[in-house]
Order: sequence, then C-alpha cells, then structure tokens
Amino acid sequence: MHKATDLMPDPVINVRSALTASGAQDTVRTFDVSVPTAAAAALVLGCDVAAITNSLVFELDGEPLLILASGAAKVDTALVADQLGIGKIRRAKPDFVLKHTGQEVGGVAPVGHPSRIRTLLDTSLQEHPLLWAGAGDHNSMFSISYEELARITNARELQVR
Repeated sequence: MHKATDLMPDPVINVRSALTASGAQDTVRTFDVSVPTAAAAALVLGCDVAAITNSLVFELDGEPLLILASGAAKVDTALVADQLGIGKIRRAKPDFVLKHTGQEVGGVAPVGHPSRIRTLLDTSLQEHPLLWAGAGDHNSMFSISYEELARITNARELQVR
C-alpha cells in the first residue's frame, strides 16, 4: 500500500511539511499540466495573474535573496537594493537556485528549503485576498493569504517595483 506522498516529488513533500510545521494549512494542489509561469498558473487556477506569487531567487554577495513578487510585476532590483541599502542584486542561475532551495526554477516555493532564506514580500500582493504560490515543482501550487505568507516566511514587506 502506498501513501499519497509516496508519489509526490521530495520538494513538494518538503513544502507540505513546512506549511504544516508553520501552522499554515496544507492547501497544495497538483495539476496534470505544468504551471511554471505566473501566466500558466493563473490560466489553470482561473485567477488574476497578479494574485500569483512568484518566488524569485537573486544572488547578493554569494547568498540567496528570495523575493516573493506578484506575477504581474517585474522586480526593480535597483529599487530593492536602494531600499535595503545594499549593493547590486543579480538574478540567480538555475544551479544556485537548486542548491539553496532544493527546487528547480519555475517551481520554487516560498518555503520548504534546506535552510531559511532571507525573504522579501511584494506589498502589492496584499491587494488580493487569496494568493497562489509554487509548491516545489512545475505542477504544484498552494493557496494562502498575504498575512499568512508574511508570517510563515518571516519576510520583510517591501515595494519591489
């Protein structure tokens, strides 16, 4: 007899475990189609692309910086760096993302990483009562409120565009 989690990829299991451990609801849904972009996810979910939370990994002095941004936004790295009083922020390469999150680009979740990552949360996401975020692979997403996402990620809320 197999458990449902036996068929799930490890990154999705890690996200589900992180949600449960943080006291959040496990709302992970896995789809038959791939949802690696905000537009693809919004189409499958029937929601506004702006309610999709992209988990974007950047590199800052060799360390990861996770920015949870609206799917309708392009992160302004110069604005973010200026607000944080830091140097240049660079988009991380896929191998760097996988090393620090345990998840592939296009499926990165806000949680479920091997260790805590410094996280920023796009304040424009608070306009949506329900957000959707990647859940560790290209086929899985979970729903959450802005407040709950801020709490479970311990993210700093910031204007990112």
